[in-house]
Amino acid sequence: MYDFIIVGAGSAGCVLANRLSADPSVKVCLLEAGPKDASLMIRVPLGIIGMMHSKQMNWRYYTEPEPHLGGRQLFWPRGRTLGGSSASNAMCYIRGHACDYNHWAALGNPGWGYHDVLPYFKKSQHQSRGEDAYHGLGGPLHVSDLRVHNPLSDAFIAAAMQAGHKRAQDFNGGEQEGVGYYQVTQKNGERCSTAAGFLRLAEARENLTVITDALTTRVLFDGRRATGVEYVKDGERHRVSCQREVLLSGGAINSPQLLLLSGIGDQAQLKQHQIPLVHHLPGVGENLQDHLDVLAVTRERTFYSIGFSPVALLRSVKGIFDYLLFRKGNFTSNIAEAGGFAKSSPELAAPDIQFHFSPCFLDNHGLNLWQTVRHGYSLHACNLRPKSRGRLTLRDADPASSPVIQANYLDDPEDMAVMLKAIKLSREILKQPAFERYRGREVYPGPEVQTDEALAAFIRRKAESIYHPVGTCKMGNDEMAVVDPQLRVRGVSGLRVVDASIMPTLIGGNTNAPTIMIAEKASDMILGDHVKKPVNAQLEVETAT
Repeated sequence: MYDFIIVGAGSAGCVLANRLSADPSVKVCLLEAGPKDASLMIRVPLGIIGMMHSKQMNWRYYTEPEPHLGGRQLFWPRGRTLGGSSASNAMCYIRGHACDYNHWAALGNPGWGYHDVLPYFKKSQHQSRGEDAYHGLGGPLHVSDLRVHNPLSDAFIAAAMQAGHKRAQDFNGGEQEGVGYYQVTQKNGERCSTAAGFLRLAEARENLTVITDALTTRVLFDGRRATGVEYVKDGERHRVSCQREVLLSGGAINSPQLLLLSGIGDQAQLKQHQIPLVHHLPGVGENLQDHLDVLAVTRERTFYSIGFSPVALLRSVKGIFDYLLFRKGNFTSNIAEAGGFAKSSPELAAPDIQFHFSPCFLDNHGLNLWQTVRHGYSLHACNLRPKSRGRLTLRDADPASSPVIQANYLDDPEDMAVMLKAIKLSREILKQPAFERYRGREVYPGPEVQTDEALAAFIRRKAESIYHPVGTCKMGNDEMAVVDPQLRVRGVSGLRVVDASIMPTLIGGNTNAPTIMIAEKASDMILGDHVKKPVNAQLEVETAT
């Protein structure tokens, strides 16, 4: 019998496992559907390319045909291993804008304003630049400056400044707007996922049990109280019980799916799949939001590209030795080395567009990278606060089936207006003198695509997710809220959701650091409820020298 069962060892689950098990009186079980994070593709930052292809460590979801994107089904990679998506993402450490969290609080979620959550961002962090009002030292998550800057990334920053964007030194400090290099979740040139940062040192604790390759099939209830979960491992069905709480940390796709499979959700949908109703909660799976992203791609005119391409990497024998011997060089790159934040209109209070610059030719998520010898550079631009909302529903009652994901991108016309401004800003940056020595032919959108109508058609034809789904177990107090501000599932007891699915609205940036913050805050709330005071136990963290 455990005190807590955590379902999902991803960005949030690993944090929960560490913080809760830091109290020796608490017994914790952590379940993960994927394998252990032993792959070299996880440790080596450039291995992100391989993680996109992995069928073992990536859920590789697809949306349903998107009605406003020409009926295309968009690829949604999600991590399926210890560390979850923090084991496969681009490692960009971004918190979002202060106004995002103040908005959450204004929506009826006390305790979630910026000044409430900032201490938890700092608590998790070991900032390589040192401690200040916005950053912490001694936390398990190492946040570092990149060890390598590709010359094309340097050119992007120079070009953006030539286009009128200001230079930003810290996107997570007092001012988000501007361009610069991203800090990354790396330690000594290796990826610092939440498994590497939070879970590794906790795994030796006798009060923590970690079970991998275990697909959770449903939450078990005694009436309306969660008492455990059922899972399948090696083809056999198992049950595990807890006396305090079940904590769902499967992310914006798996957590609502598991709630529905367990009888919590819209009663009509559950009846359709012959799932016994535990509690009618119509908001489960609703409120789905994601950042839609559009790429501007230019061919680099030198054959022996200085960017990342199959030819460049294959000839990079020095890069291999630099990494193996010194943990430096090209293999420490996160690909999206530089970027920034901009406003589509000057009167906006916060940036609503984010850039990620990649010194390589990107198309179709890089899934066809090894099928081309093209050299180039790519500039992503996404709409940070889309107004369109999608939904997630069950395909059937089989826990192994992928759910039905309808993102509903561009359903709100204002979202297309922002995307048009975003692609125009990208083009303006890429045409600046700083790129003159590298610039070849524009591939996307293409020189023939000039009018707003043609650009809109291009966006519908080529825009893709940049992998930030949230909102499907919304936090709040309205009738469509799934969890309350303490992240307890409404209408039942002994059950919480702790992951990106609880975000009522998308934050203005990458979602990994905010998900870690959510788990940090939830850990204190959970232990506060059960042990009567927050536990801030010292972790056995090796601080950087």
